[in-house]
Amino acid sequence: MLSNGHTSPHIVDIDFNNAQALLIDESTQRPVLVDFWADWCAPCKSLMPILEKLANEYQGAFLLAKVNADDMQPIAQQFGVRNLPTVMLIQNGQPVDGFTGAQTESFVREMLEKVLPKPWDGMLESGKTLIAEGNFKEAAHTLKEAYELSSKRPDIGAHLAHCLAETGKLDDADTILNNIGLADQDQYFQQVKALVELKREAADTPAIRQLQAQLEASPDDMNLQYQLAVQLSQANRQPEALEILYGILKIDKEYNDNAARRSYLDILKTLGPRDHVAIEFQRKLYSLLY
Repeated sequence: MLSNGHTSPHIVDIDFNNAQALLIDESTQRPVLVDFWADWCAPCKSLMPILEKLANEYQGAFLLAKVNADDMQPIAQQFGVRNLPTVMLIQNGQPVDGFTGAQTESFVREMLEKVLPKPWDGMLESGKTLIAEGNFKEAAHTLKEAYELSSKRPDIGAHLAHCLAETGKLDDADTILNNIGLADQDQYFQQVKALVELKREAADTPAIRQLQAQLEASPDDMNLQYQLAVQLSQANRQPEALEILYGILKIDKEYNDNAARRSYLDILKTLGPRDHVAIEFQRKLYSLLY
């Protein structure tokens, strides 16, 4: 982490002591976006939050170096700055792009994207590492964000579907795989598709089939409903289990000495507070109880 006055490690203030190291030397390792500004400059103050937002979003893919042109006049003169704000993109010690005046976020983003890896590329690599470690739940969170940011890029989708399958979210995995076009259905896609099918077959246990058959004959038997919900939950078929338990609680909120409610809450805890199924069924339970 670089030593600076900002809470973000991706943003630094330039002074005479660190200018060589952070403007020139650092630019041989990654691009440096230099923002020349001053306190009296109103456009500088509208541009700065945009630059800081992008610096944090890209998580160190580039360094944002802020130069107060009044305090650091020799540095501003060295770079030929005549108007404020002036922004320069430096690579390997040389300016390669830049602009003067306040610009929109999309303008700055477009300039950066010419030289920077996309933020979701790094997130995909992190997700792959987590998959290799068997940490599918954490990988799913990272890859879901990357999937949305990248406008649902197919290869990221396939890796996300892999994680969802491993965590028992087979319907969600299928939804993503079904949105991947034929041209992008590579060998990895086929492997994930096969994994989902195998997981689905494994989740359809003899005990579940037997209880389903019994319920067809006695659809109002709440004891059979509860047993089926427990079996579905153990097979990682949580949405189906929650739907059955919710149906029981609608009829009897304290069914079986509150066993149905406890099972319902246990499943919600297993899914975690950020899971969309958990959020939906938490809301349903709340409306039912209160």
